[in-house]
Amino acid sequence: MTRPPRSPLSLTITFPCYNEEANVERVTRSAVEVGRKVADDLEVLIVNDGSRDRTGEIAERLAAEFPEVRVVHNSPNRGYGGALSRGFREATKTWVFYTDGDGQFDIGELPRLLPLLERYDIVSGYRRQRRDPWIRRLNAWAWGTLVRALFRLRIRDIDGAFKIYPRSLFDRIDMKSTGALIDTEVLSRAQRLGYSIGQIDVSHYPRTAGQQTGARLSVIFRAFRELLALRRDIRAGGPKRDGDTAAPVRASPKTL
Repeated sequence: MTRPPRSPLSLTITFPCYNEEANVERVTRSAVEVGRKVADDLEVLIVNDGSRDRTGEIAERLAAEFPEVRVVHNSPNRGYGGALSRGFREATKTWVFYTDGDGQFDIGELPRLLPLLERYDIVSGYRRQRRDPWIRRLNAWAWGTLVRALFRLRIRDIDGAFKIYPRSLFDRIDMKSTGALIDTEVLSRAQRLGYSIGQIDVSHYPRTAGQQTGARLSVIFRAFRELLALRRDIRAGGPKRDGDTAAPVRASPKTL
């Protein structure tokens, strides 16, 4: 699998935004500041997922201010998974780091993930203490337990939005999920192809602006439909790109 050279590092930082006018500027400026410190070849990719507020306008202003920043717009809204998938496919650098656009993660912790790329193909951050309402934490616990059982993923925080992938992975898999299942789909298909996964704890903060959508019943029901479809698809052996063969995982995911 791909391993990053110690220097230079070619990196895309991407995050989806839906009605995040109160957060997009702060997250983007943090991404540029941190990215410039760790990467010699940097791209910050904002995916504006059909926002109805000023998110797109603010993102375009930031793209005009910073040469590293690029914006793509989804119209209409494609959902969380659709927005992430577009960010992964549009990324132009060797490595892709993604987080959420709501500011609940500290991009300043990105440098802690990089040393693990010398030993693992993928690095997944897990929230050491999740700062969400109790109902959201309960839903996440039940969801994670179910996903780990169905897909044999030894991941502590499957949906933790603080991960680094090799860009080449997204040329080897087809992503179908449009909702909350996107992390499960990518990790399951990567594991099936033999990618190793390292894990590290990261901070998590309460949302201070904007509105969460992940706990809506419509989102949950859609996630369960996608879950069953993905389970059938994985068991049937697809979808992979032509020429790919399944391989055993070289190294079991490890919690550090």
